[in-house]
Amino acid sequence: MGAANAGEDWTRYEVELIVADYLSMLTSELTGQRYNKTEHRNDLLKHLPGRSKGSVEFKHANISAVMVELGFPYLKGYKPRVNFQRKLLTEIVAEQVIRHCILDQAALSAVEMPAQPVPVKDFSKVLTAAPKAELAAREEKAEYKPRPPIKRDYLERESHNRSLGQAGEEFALNFERWRLVQLGVGQLAEKVEHVSKTQGDGLGYDILSFETDGSEKFIEVKTTAFGERTPFFVSANELKFARSRPDEFRLYRLFDFKQVPKLFELAGPIERHCALDASTYRASFG
Repeated sequence: MGAANAGEDWTRYEVELIVADYLSMLTSELTGQRYNKTEHRNDLLKHLPGRSKGSVEFKHANISAVMVELGFPYLKGYKPRVNFQRKLLTEIVAEQVIRHCILDQAALSAVEMPAQPVPVKDFSKVLTAAPKAELAAREEKAEYKPRPPIKRDYLERESHNRSLGQAGEEFALNFERWRLVQLGVGQLAEKVEHVSKTQGDGLGYDILSFETDGSEKFIEVKTTAFGERTPFFVSANELKFARSRPDEFRLYRLFDFKQVPKLFELAGPIERHCALDASTYRASFG
């Protein structure tokens, strides 16, 4: 193999190598085994003459984007980037994940694992900025790019993990009470209600909270054990409610929940912030 020019498209051989290495790291991550990203990258570069550290890191982020499209979690530290050789990369990732039985088992175990409530001593470090959606604003005449066929959507399975959802709602409930106390309206903190628990599902939101002036704040909670750009799923009822109460509705997205939970907030209609699949109600950021 001749040396590659850093600006050239990746060859099939190169893509097959880096995808296999990425899937190896992801399997280790999902099964709780230690691995070293730097060592993996350095070993990989020995077989990719002409490719730089930066180009490898960028390709890892491209692979993350394909993994999300295929319904998989992505590697921590490699946030999905959608600017890539879509056809070749998607084809090779799809080929390899189908044959990767251990990855299938690891992903299933990770998304179905029961979750426990997470105690937090310092809520001040929980809130973070929401990611920007690269595909949220699409022109009507833009080229249609369907999702590739998938074996199973592990992220959708995670959305049905009831223990994870309940633990996330409890976390958000405690965060809201803390927030109001910090703002000097402890009397309102006492009125925050976990309505999905006290009144049942179907209201279009999980938590009734308040702003400092006493106005109502309706919070829907979506929780994932994975990264901030992991897609989430909403119901038709949640979408309808968010549109009907755009000034009061908030979606709280909890991520990295089983490690160091973080939270970002989306205000108003959900499709304002995410690319929303019309048939599955899958909301994604890129």
